[in-house]
Amino acid sequence: MEGLRSKLFDALFGTWTALQAPMIPVLALARRPRLVRAAVRFWTGGVFALARGVLRLRVQEQGLENKHLDSPCIYVCNHQSTWETLAFNRLVPDVCVIAKHELRRIPIFGWYLEHSPMILIDRSAGGRALAGMITQAREEAAKGRSILIFPEGTRVGVDDRCEFQPGLIALYRKLGLPIVPVAHNAGHVWRKDAKTGGTITVAYFPAIPPGLPAAEVSAQVEALLNVEKDRLPPARP
Repeated sequence: MEGLRSKLFDALFGTWTALQAPMIPVLALARRPRLVRAAVRFWTGGVFALARGVLRLRVQEQGLENKHLDSPCIYVCNHQSTWETLAFNRLVPDVCVIAKHELRRIPIFGWYLEHSPMILIDRSAGGRALAGMITQAREEAAKGRSILIFPEGTRVGVDDRCEFQPGLIALYRKLGLPIVPVAHNAGHVWRKDAKTGGTITVAYFPAIPPGLPAAEVSAQVEALLNVEKDRLPPARP
């Protein structure tokens, strides 16, 4: 039954995404980023409504007092699936997500990513990519927008470990913003091969103030997320 639900969800997900295509010319002509972001939230809202209805997938948040919605911060989140890339558009509606530039090649979805407040990074560009990321992140933070980074740089299995990439240290040094660590367990249910029902837990931890030694902060957050993502119970139906 779970396999059938997963296939049905994927089919409906594709159909729902295709239905967003006619809006692209309208949004492109309007050239209004707020409209694009609203369209992304509308689309992701439909995705998660499908997930609730078809997969029986629920989301719960812990540590809401740490969410830091009143002023910009750097959200630092573990990366297990595509779910968290989508989810933060609703969990933190005006967040600017740092993601790999390959995502822009995905039909429809890629256009919305490229034209909403996101920073798409070409990881093969090395130092130039890092400098460009800092410049764009500074511009977005100046608009009052928080930044979300997945410092592992790629999706990591639920039982695996991956050292943080240097982007987090650079952001923390250059932006002068607090860091809010975020851990989740989405990889247990939102896998490459299938999606299942259950509850995804997203946990927010107390903000780390700016101005501390960046390498030490990065190591501290890395240790915290590795511990906390294992502490979260596996999502079960």
